[in-house]
Amino acid sequence: MATTYNTFNLHTTPEKFYIEACDDGAGDVLAIDRVSTEMTLTVRKDVPPSAVTRPMCGIMGTIRLVAGMYLIVITKKKKVGDLLGHAVWKATDFDIISYKKTVLHLTDTQMQDNKAFLSMINSVLNTDGFYFTTDYDLTHSLQRLANTSPEFQEMTLLERADQRFVWNGHLLREFMAQPELHKFVYPVIHGFITMKSCCINGKIFDWNIISRRSCFRAGVRYYVRGIDSEGHAANFVETEQIIQYNGAKASFVQTRGSIPFYWSQRPNLKYKPKPQISKSINHLDGFQRHFDSQIITYGKQVILNLVNQKGSEKPLEQAFAKMVDSLGSGMIKYVAFDFHKECSRMRWHRLQILVDMVAEMQNEFGYFLVDSDGTVQIQQDGTFRSNCMDCLDRTNVIQSLLARRSLQSQLERMGVLHVGQRVEEQADFEKIYKNAWADNANACAKQYAGTGALKTDFTRTGKRTQWGLLMDGWNSMIRYYKNNFSDGFRQDSIDLFLGNYAVEEAEMNTPLHEPKDWKFLTLPIIMVVAFSMCIICLLMAGDTWTETLAYVLFWGSASVVTAGVILFNGRDFVDAPKLVQKEKMD
Repeated sequence: MATTYNTFNLHTTPEKFYIEACDDGAGDVLAIDRVSTEMTLTVRKDVPPSAVTRPMCGIMGTIRLVAGMYLIVITKKKKVGDLLGHAVWKATDFDIISYKKTVLHLTDTQMQDNKAFLSMINSVLNTDGFYFTTDYDLTHSLQRLANTSPEFQEMTLLERADQRFVWNGHLLREFMAQPELHKFVYPVIHGFITMKSCCINGKIFDWNIISRRSCFRAGVRYYVRGIDSEGHAANFVETEQIIQYNGAKASFVQTRGSIPFYWSQRPNLKYKPKPQISKSINHLDGFQRHFDSQIITYGKQVILNLVNQKGSEKPLEQAFAKMVDSLGSGMIKYVAFDFHKECSRMRWHRLQILVDMVAEMQNEFGYFLVDSDGTVQIQQDGTFRSNCMDCLDRTNVIQSLLARRSLQSQLERMGVLHVGQRVEEQADFEKIYKNAWADNANACAKQYAGTGALKTDFTRTGKRTQWGLLMDGWNSMIRYYKNNFSDGFRQDSIDLFLGNYAVEEAEMNTPLHEPKDWKFLTLPIIMVVAFSMCIICLLMAGDTWTETLAYVLFWGSASVVTAGVILFNGRDFVDAPKLVQKEKMD
């Protein structure tokens, strides 16, 4: 495999950026013309002595905004650990550098738009969870890498990467067109990685979780649901658990993704907006595309649908079951489990019902196992595809239980666990295991819903606690605020970063200036004034109690009626995306 460079110096002059490879024996320098944007290879002696020099950790890519082209570089990284002898890094800080030396050529409005677009890019970069390696392919599971051709092995990291998980793919489009530049860049995934060195029975092994978040139909909780016309599901995440011991390695892959047909749940100021299933689209086409691709990639599918089987979630469960029946595929099995009903009143032990229900299927799927000689012993020939409404809290709890069951078998087979020992009885490891899966839940939740996950007290401790319930209430309040009043900006940020919306240089009329309806400004002011007057009337009583009551009733009614009108027109008051075409959002 053609590896990429590890360390770089960025030399900046008014005319060019020079990115120098600083690895031992490297002599290449990438020159980027700040006027023509042309990228060429040169050598160290061509870098002018007057250039301003600073170290950097890598190139994220380039993007065009209103002021012109920008170079995005990784300025800080933190080592997560080693995977099969390859260093895995987390990108922790970035810089966005303009090709242009000034923005004085822009109008005031263009400057404001450019500033807004820059803050969007920064918003995505500041969302925790970007990882990369310079000499290993993080975008593929161990099993996929083991089943590749010699030609694939010779490809650069950029060429061979699974495009579903390359979050800087759009930013690297200029580099993709020039193969000689591939050694300067690498794919960056978004999600979560933890790597732990663990010990059971005096035997030391490496235990890892890698969650790869798909960049297809990526977005935030309420604005991206269901699937698109290509069959890509919202919030699709592939999670791989990897064990390494004495040269042997094992992996178990699970997936999560939004219920795969056309539905939406647009925020409207209500705590839980009612899901809407589209009546105008043929659901089965996209549904079949989704599962065709899943079967090709992962083999047999067992769907674990964890949504409520009553209330507003019930129609989604019924439609999902009906579509699986309509496909009539022997490669797909459907299991519905009403998580909230089964585990109500803190009866979390009842999750074992689901684990037992699918145990035979899990045994049939197996997992991927390679012995210390490099011989493949077992292949995983199917996956569990779990979902709840958000594919976050309930989903992560179930995934952690299934992963533990696979781990039990893997550690027994590798000789780490003795016959009759249970992995959950190994107190030190169990603490590491539970905390890592809770951290995975938090990372996935922050990236999709904007807050940490719910129910992580169960994942961390194995039981539900009163403090956990309080924290869930707090996180739910934060989610409500973000989903209604800041997620439009977050959705726009993701769409800009991934290339779903392209900015034209010196663009005069961007969608950022969509005028607000009169209700947006007027009604909240009326409500605040009416409520304030109601309080004032209570505090400053009139001459008679009847006069005071009349004032209070009048202003109280005015505030209640105004609040009712605001709730009725809820969609006009939430922070909606401005950049994305309407068909994607509906």
